[in-house]
Amino acid sequence: MEADGDIKTTPKGFHCTLCNVNLPNEPSLDQHVKGRKHKTLSTVRATRKAQEEHSVFVSGIKPEISETDVVEYFQQFGEVSDVIMDKDKGVYAIVQFSETDSVQATLSRVEHLMKGLKLRIKSREKKEFKLIPKKKNDFQNLQQALDRLKPQLCQLASVDAQMHFILERFQLGENEKKARGLLVQLLQEVFVEFFPESQILQFGSSVNTFGIHSCDLDLFLDLENTKVFQARAKSTTEQAGEGMSDDGRSEDSILSDIDISTASPAEVLELVAAILRRCVPSVHKVHVVSSARLPVVKFHHRELNLQGDITLNNRLAVRNTRFLQLCSGMEERLRPLVYTIRYWARQKQLAGNPSGAGPLLNNYALTLLIIFFLQNCEPPVLPTVDQLKHMACEEEECVIEGWNCTFPSQPIAVPPSKNKQDLCTLLAGFFSFYAKFDFASSVISVREGRALPITDFLVHNKEEQAMEEEEPTKRPHQGPKLGPLNLLDPFELSHNVAGNLNERSHRSFQRECQDAEKYCRSLQYQRKSTKGKSWGLVRLFTPHGEAAQTKTEQLSISIPFKSASLPEGLRNQLHMAGDGFRWLWFQKVCSAVEGVFQNVLRCHLTPSTDAVFGEVSAEGMATASASLNTSLNDSFDSVESQIEASPQGTAVLGAKRPLSSGSDASVSPQGKKPRLAKRGKPELPHWICALKHVVWAGRRKVRRELSKDADTRPEGSCVDLESQVTAHIIEKEPELKEPLEVKVQAQMVGGTESTKAVLLFEPTSDQAGVFQDFFHFLEAFLPKMVETLLEKDVGSA
Repeated sequence: MEADGDIKTTPKGFHCTLCNVNLPNEPSLDQHVKGRKHKTLSTVRATRKAQEEHSVFVSGIKPEISETDVVEYFQQFGEVSDVIMDKDKGVYAIVQFSETDSVQATLSRVEHLMKGLKLRIKSREKKEFKLIPKKKNDFQNLQQALDRLKPQLCQLASVDAQMHFILERFQLGENEKKARGLLVQLLQEVFVEFFPESQILQFGSSVNTFGIHSCDLDLFLDLENTKVFQARAKSTTEQAGEGMSDDGRSEDSILSDIDISTASPAEVLELVAAILRRCVPSVHKVHVVSSARLPVVKFHHRELNLQGDITLNNRLAVRNTRFLQLCSGMEERLRPLVYTIRYWARQKQLAGNPSGAGPLLNNYALTLLIIFFLQNCEPPVLPTVDQLKHMACEEEECVIEGWNCTFPSQPIAVPPSKNKQDLCTLLAGFFSFYAKFDFASSVISVREGRALPITDFLVHNKEEQAMEEEEPTKRPHQGPKLGPLNLLDPFELSHNVAGNLNERSHRSFQRECQDAEKYCRSLQYQRKSTKGKSWGLVRLFTPHGEAAQTKTEQLSISIPFKSASLPEGLRNQLHMAGDGFRWLWFQKVCSAVEGVFQNVLRCHLTPSTDAVFGEVSAEGMATASASLNTSLNDSFDSVESQIEASPQGTAVLGAKRPLSSGSDASVSPQGKKPRLAKRGKPELPHWICALKHVVWAGRRKVRRELSKDADTRPEGSCVDLESQVTAHIIEKEPELKEPLEVKVQAQMVGGTESTKAVLLFEPTSDQAGVFQDFFHFLEAFLPKMVETLLEKDVGSA
């Protein structure tokens, strides 16, 4: 196949030159070649190659030559499918034909004369297709950026002054705002010719008072008035029979023959892209992203070096911008706080997704997290959205797409905050707030200013999904997409603005908050150095070096709590468990893990005698839950610290720990045995797992032999099939000379972490040296198999 030329064999496996990725083995290679990225790039490469073969480059034209003139001349050689004109200087064009024979006919003519101009024709340059990797904020670039700020920051007298300096340094200047305004005005003049009475509205960072020098220009093309205009014009022409061209189309605008009310959003966006390419000077790199949550046309303005986005049907985003403008207008401390935390997040590589897509926090989500923290200060710095709704007058009532978006239009309508904390204290408070925040069991609501229990959304989501399947047209608002960090939009309550985050990004955010909280308690943060050393924000902004980011190898497998993928029956059980849902879920996972080892992989399993595996009563569950919620975070912080490079198992913050809330027992000092007996806390489960056969070797081949449709059934998706695979391997393959024995310790991380079960593996007997292979197999197989068993267990129940 064509992909063969893109794949190179390396000492460590394979390398795909098209996608610039390394692959360790053939299964990974096969999955990559069939994957979305490789297929998309292959299609793009084939399209560009076809365009090059069907095109010629034309020079010697002048600005007064129109696209129509070019098409009319070159049609004598064959059908012209597209013409790309030089918008800036108008001295060249690229003509694309439908057939390659037309290219040869054009090149074979010795002389080309068009309207008195002698044209120079040559084949279009054939460029090698190469994927340009996205630029990353590597350590060196981040450190260099901080080095440029360091001298000025260190000279300032306080952290408050440093935060104001960050604001002044990065905010949009007046000249930049004027340049953006002129571009918007130009776009307005162009689009109104194609879409009569349309409006271009700015939203996002450019106008929400939180813009930085390099922020995108977000635009909303409002076509509602255009629809009204077209309907009125159509009615008038039908009645009077005037203003019609020869083909019966209205001549009120250039493209008035396109009915906006019936055209699909994709068709309108393609038209918008065509207008940008052909009619707006200095605009290039125009493309439509139809796969986004809200389809968008992206473009780049060469002279301003500005990236722009144009969307349709995005009134909620415009309203969100007005909300942020109101917040910054009624609280002057918000802007320096937002600019400081955004820069900190960028330096720590927690925010800043390339091209708007990725697993990191976006600026809007980060700003909402700051607003939510300020709503929960004592006394509050900002009111909730519900409180703002009651402060608005009747004229300010606003409902968009069924969502109540009402709030005052002017900051003067909102009473000033009674909170008088300075910026230094608020910044430290932000880190402390989210260092301890229970993301796993919470859905953050800026509208209500409180954390909603996630159990309310588990059953809610399933009910909405069922109703949508039955009556898809009668269910406009779905539940939010749940993930590691759940942050509801203030108005569109079905949208989780942090839904793009993965487990790693969420853990990194909370870990960095914990590190920052520890630093903010030190004198290096609070007081200026008398010796000229780095202090205050400088040390807070210091990026991690490569050495700091490397983690000591820890043989552990994490099974995260994924609420969105849980079976309906288990969702209902967790909902009924209330605050004890973590303990119940952990029990289910432990039982599933035991089932994988014992029934699927045919291991001889010796469970711990003092651990709880079976069902517990409601009272016992509540007791266990309270015990786990208060103590597991203390006991199992060592799990995270072991994984994240603390060989001694010390806590990450290294600071004095407060007494656990709701508990009369203090945290035991390091090195002393915790007082578990008095609290009645159940021992956590562990197993001694013994294997006599290499049951992980050759499973794919055996599975294919046992099932004809194995290619359509991913590994770990069928319990019975996997058990048969194991039985076949045991029957055919010889036993190990000495059984492999592994201790498996199950621990739960919850409370202030995203809930997950962590399985620690320690070989106790490995004479054959096969433990590493066994563990590598389990990394992918065990989480998938546990998920399958959970579904089967709930289904059978």
